[in-house]
Amino acid sequence: MKGWSLDDIPWDRFQANLVDPETVKVVKAAALVEHNGYEYAVYLKNVFRDDPAFCAATDAWAEEEVRHGQALRRWAELADPSFDFDRAFHAFTTGYRLPLDAQESVRGSRAGELIARCIVETGTSSWYTAIKDGTREPVLQQICAAIAADELRHYKLFYSTLKTYLEKEGLGRWQRLRVAATRLTETEDDELAYAYYAANGQNAPYDRRTFNRAYARRAYAFYRPHHVDRGMAMIFKAIGLPARGVLHQMATKAAWTYMRKRTAALDKDAA
Repeated sequence: MKGWSLDDIPWDRFQANLVDPETVKVVKAAALVEHNGYEYAVYLKNVFRDDPAFCAATDAWAEEEVRHGQALRRWAELADPSFDFDRAFHAFTTGYRLPLDAQESVRGSRAGELIARCIVETGTSSWYTAIKDGTREPVLQQICAAIAADELRHYKLFYSTLKTYLEKEGLGRWQRLRVAATRLTETEDDELAYAYYAANGQNAPYDRRTFNRAYARRAYAFYRPHHVDRGMAMIFKAIGLPARGVLHQMATKAAWTYMRKRTAALDKDAA
């Protein structure tokens, strides 16, 4: 559904009886992160300030990210009419700040920045696909399908731009792997944990470990092996490794085993 708008979503098909309260919590957090797309664009346009074509593409990308946030916000408000998005978004953007004054990539190079963006788009495309497959609520299914398709296009944008900068900067495979590994570990940094806190837990003091575990327990539960397999293939492509083969199979198995065990451990702790 390329070029979709909020009017394309069949809001009248919303079925409250099919809403999972645990899903609502992670959707609220996702709405905050997506709605912050304009700030991410400021950072990227600083890093790529002398690349007008990519800066223009970044503006279009940010518009789509914010639209994702708007769609998720509207669904969350249907699912939980008490959700105060504006208050939550203010809390999120006050408590979690991007490096908007940076003029160079925090990844050390522009190619490194683009690899990191590929990793992010891999994660979002896979995760929204997993939610689509895991929820029974039809409106959320359609929203997540549309967002997942957008995120896949975003991956292709960053990957095609990456190829240009690899030629300019000569970033080696091991350097690419290091950037990817670093960005993967950052999925458990403050951004998602703080978004979850701002959306769901402002009555308690913020503690990264507590809210990271609360978010991860709900988010990881949506994944199935085929989601992990597809995501790993996209990651391998970004770092210059064969997207299919023995190494990919081993990495996919390891990632799925980790997610399954972590989810089980988090569920046990929560119980």
